[in-house]
Amino acid sequence: MALKKSQKSLKKWTKQKLRTASGKKSSETGEVYAPSAKIKKLKSSPAGRKKLAAANKKKREATKKGKQHARHGLHKKKTTKRKKK
Repeated sequence: MALKKSQKSLKKWTKQKLRTASGKKSSETGEVYAPSAKIKKLKSSPAGRKKLAAANKKKREATKKGKQHARHGLHKKKTTKRKKK
C-alpha cells in the first residue's frame, strides 16, 4: 500500500537530524532546534547568524513566559511558485 502525502512528509521529517547551533540541549541554552543542514547554512553567513540569533531570542522570551512553543520563523514551510494556466 502506498503512503499518503502526509505519511511521506512525516517519514522524511523523522530522518532529519535535529540539533541546536551549539550542540547542547535546548533546555540548557535556550536555543532552537533545527535540522543540521539548516543550522550549517545559517551559520555560514552574517545574515544567517543574525537570523539564528533572533530566533534564539524569541525562543528564550517564550520560554520565560512559560510557553512550550515559540514562533521564531526558522521552520516556515517553503512555498513553490505555481504555474500559470
